[in-house]
Amino acid sequence: MENVTPFLMFEGKAEEAMTLYCQTIPDSRVIAATRYGSGEDGPEGSLKLARAVIGGVEVKIYNSPVRHAFTFTPSFSFFVDCSSEEELERIVDILSKDGGFLMPTGNYGFSRRFAWLNDRFGVCWQINLP
Repeated sequence: MENVTPFLMFEGKAEEAMTLYCQTIPDSRVIAATRYGSGEDGPEGSLKLARAVIGGVEVKIYNSPVRHAFTFTPSFSFFVDCSSEEELERIVDILSKDGGFLMPTGNYGFSRRFAWLNDRFGVCWQINLP
């Protein structure tokens, strides 16, 4: 086995999500991306598959042209340790826009500040200030 990589499958919003994550989470960038070509299942020119680093972790991002009866669940989340309260608030503000909280930002006793949320794409994030 060479490696294990988280794989996020979106239905039409992969590039928008990847861009948001790379702009919001420190140590993030796109490594490689392929686009749908003429005659393929997805819209020509749209993102097909990408490799990105999100917070130092390599993630594969797929833009499925097929609609599925499932989506993301809170049983998988990105856990982000922040270096300051300002960084936590910035990340929470951006990722929670048009999403929803599972646990609003607060002190839950296990860290100074913590928030658990779903972003507008349905991906779950735990944002922590240890």
